[in-house]
Amino acid sequence: MSCTTILVGSKASNDGSTMIARTDDGHFDVKKLVVVEPRQQKRKYKSVISHVEIQLPEDPLRYTACPSVDPKEGIWAATGINAANVGMTATETITSNPRVLAADPLVELKKAKKRGEKEIPGGIGEEDIVVLVLPYIRSAREGVLRLAELLETYGTYESNGIAFNDEKEVWWLETIGGHHWMAKRVPDDVVVVNPNQFGMDAFDLEDAFGEQKNHLCSKDLREFIAENHLDLNQNGAFNPRDVFGSRRDMDHIYNTPRAWFMGRYLTPFSHRWEGPDAEFGPESDNIPWSFVPDRKVAVEDVKYLLSTHFQGTAYNPYTNQDTGKRGMYRSIGINRTGVTSICQIRPDAPETIRGLEWICFGSTTFDALLPVYPQVPKMPDYLSKVTLDVSTENFYWASRLIGALADAGYNTCIQQIERYQQAVVTKGRQLVREYDRRIAAGEDVSILRKANEELCRMAKEQSTETLNKILLEVSTKMKNGYNRADN
Repeated sequence: MSCTTILVGSKASNDGSTMIARTDDGHFDVKKLVVVEPRQQKRKYKSVISHVEIQLPEDPLRYTACPSVDPKEGIWAATGINAANVGMTATETITSNPRVLAADPLVELKKAKKRGEKEIPGGIGEEDIVVLVLPYIRSAREGVLRLAELLETYGTYESNGIAFNDEKEVWWLETIGGHHWMAKRVPDDVVVVNPNQFGMDAFDLEDAFGEQKNHLCSKDLREFIAENHLDLNQNGAFNPRDVFGSRRDMDHIYNTPRAWFMGRYLTPFSHRWEGPDAEFGPESDNIPWSFVPDRKVAVEDVKYLLSTHFQGTAYNPYTNQDTGKRGMYRSIGINRTGVTSICQIRPDAPETIRGLEWICFGSTTFDALLPVYPQVPKMPDYLSKVTLDVSTENFYWASRLIGALADAGYNTCIQQIERYQQAVVTKGRQLVREYDRRIAAGEDVSILRKANEELCRMAKEQSTETLNKILLEVSTKMKNGYNRADN
């Protein structure tokens, strides 16, 4: 599934929090936000896509998830924060190359072709990973280790990147072929941008096979590289992207331009992004995986980046100018996004509420980001009771309607959209500040259900008001409009 991931280390954020964020860009997948209590977690899991069956531990934690409303393709839980204040987002579909995939093939389902022949299950994939990992970990590093064990045992049928965060650390794991993997602790002072490619451009193998402080990988990774002649690096350098990733023409249209735009936003002064002396262009293969940002990054910056469509450049699909380049690159904020989340773990908040989950449904370009507390037994109906039928009674469909209408009347609606997005985040932050103070003052965490209800009530009011305004706006621009004075 094509997505965009942003990871923020604690020293790169404005408040010392860690953040992992991703747009879940399926094909208009209908999504909801739910809480899974330990009693609801199955003890034996079976994948719909690969048919693999996995026995699960007996001691799951409560966790949030953003599953698909239609279960025909499986759960696809996407993202969440568990009761130990560990966040996870899975997965960012990444690229590989034929040399890797030939040496360690993906583990795909092999159906029985004739009577009496046994089916051979495939490995795990995006459908499964959050459910198999998030309920059983108490730190970001533990998330890497549990997922690594699953990959080595069952394999995977696709190439993916997965992120974990706790109050101190952010870890990123990338799969390599069917069973291999590597993971890196994100340096505290950087922001990572990862747009559907194998991302890591540096990795310390000495640490991975020694102290394992900031790097982890498959036990046989060195031998795997050597035996299959995978290392394309020169002069003794080790760039995993060159070894395990891709360099295709399609990357230059679909992937690298997104990294270019995000890097341009994060480091407008410390790197040159445009002009004849630019260090990096939209189609550069060497755009860094991570940047020390020129200024600290807040939640609003992450949302902005995940909403972008090359504003201020010749590639903006909404520009009125005929630049000859309009819409030639894949935007980050795209029409078919199901859900976008920011898992924020805040070290300065009371321990019981350090995790804060920010949720946006539909196209991020037009829709609003809402904070909610994950430390509850149940999410409000506005987030969790979503059906496959269009309705203004839930945040998912209200967001989809706003996006579709505003896109049709972009030039006249965008101001209303910006006001809507600003209002939801501002009022959301105000409510979070209020309930944070109440918890810090000693009130019971049970008040968080009320907090989430208030947040959803506010979001519904703002969404309805915005729908009213932009529906009227686009209605006046309908092509069958006619006034007697028109002639």
